[in-house]
Amino acid sequence: MKTDPKERFSDRVKNYVKYRPHYPIELLTFLINECGLTESSVIADIGSGTGISAEMFIENGNMVFAVEPNMEMRKAAEKFFSGNKNFISIDTSAESTGLSENSIDFVIAGQAFHWFDAEKCKTEFKRILKDDGYLIIIWNSRIYTEGFLKEYDEFLIKFGTDYVKVNHENFDDAVIKKFYQPNEVLIKKFYNFQDFDYDGLKGRLLSSSYVPNVNDLSFDEMLKALEKLFDKHNSEGIVKMEYETVVYLGRL
Repeated sequence: MKTDPKERFSDRVKNYVKYRPHYPIELLTFLINECGLTESSVIADIGSGTGISAEMFIENGNMVFAVEPNMEMRKAAEKFFSGNKNFISIDTSAESTGLSENSIDFVIAGQAFHWFDAEKCKTEFKRILKDDGYLIIIWNSRIYTEGFLKEYDEFLIKFGTDYVKVNHENFDDAVIKKFYQPNEVLIKKFYNFQDFDYDGLKGRLLSSSYVPNVNDLSFDEMLKALEKLFDKHNSEGIVKMEYETVVYLGRL
């Protein structure tokens, strides 16, 4: 297992592209209404990965500077957005983006903020943001209150290599609010979901950096347990993965 945050997903990219959740369109409407996002707004997508977080902004007509240090993930995004002049891929990190001072209307971090050095990236975000710019932190947080969702989380705790340690939910509201200080942060939540057959659930699992891969001794045992979990909870061959898309919005 790769422990360097910038390399953790290198062997997960194919499944990441295919099986990770996107973001509900209501999120874009919220940003338009709440903080004046327009098609001319310039976006810096920090930790842009395979391009999932950039997609809705590209479709809105925005220019997106996609900052991603992981080569495999960056190449996947470049392939997906090939020929789109509004997608600008940058091989660098959150802490040193190389973007011009006061040039960005919105810094976004989708499913990535927990990998950053908080002190260094805050300095960098303040440098590149315009005076009236916003930082938007977004997470698809799995719901795991009961039934399949609860048992899937227990499954991850059992088989995950460092699931508890790297789970982004370690960054709760209090931690995020502290990052935005002395300014206030607005928190907005949206419902999101994915429907999976067994192959989809397997792909979703293997997109995660904290589970064994095919070369690990526990890999086969993990898949057998996943199949049992699916058999127990599927309805007509489908299980529903539910999320709360959590959005933090504020100025630095």
